Amino acid sequence: MSNITNNRKRLIFLIITAIFIALTYVFTAFVNIRLPIMGNGGLIHLGNVPLFIAAIILGKKSGAVVGAFGMGLFDLLSGWVTWAPFTFVIVGLMGFVVGLIAEKKRTLPVYGLAFAAALLIKIVGYYFAEVILYKNFIVPFGSIPGNIIQVVTAAVIVILAIKPIELAIKKAGIL
Repeated sequence: MSNITNNRKRLIFLIITAIFIALTYVFTAFVNIRLPIMGNGGLIHLGNVPLFIAAIILGKKSGAVVGAFGMGLFDLLSGWVTWAPFTFVIVGLMGFVVGLIAEKKRTLPVYGLAFAAALLIKIVGYYFAEVILYKNFIVPFGSIPGNIIQVVTAAVIVILAIKPIELAIKKAGIL
């Protein structure tokens, strides 16, 4: 019976991770604003919301997988193929770090630290990705405001939503 229970829990975990991958893709692809001022076609989206929720609820491994595949899939399917390898690594790392930090203690200050770490990873990661793609050290600075807006907006939404989501999951006995 114990083996069946463990298999059931693993299956539910995989299904929920897959759902969060899909949500991350959808929130990136369809809940976004393209920045007209950016030379690189910058995009502000809400894909970080399901990514951060997955990382907090499911942990670092799911956070990494959701970030890497959810947003990497967006790049592949939306014509930003050149960005896909960078996104896979950068956003996968963001999800991993948010999950790693948040799994220690589930409090608002810890979430704030996790989101700050994700923001740092996003800014530094995409800055160097743009340096590689554009062969220029100045142009990538134009992306930083959009990256800040993305992560801060997602952080605010997640902070407002995470406790009710955690309570609902606990009450439903899903995880």
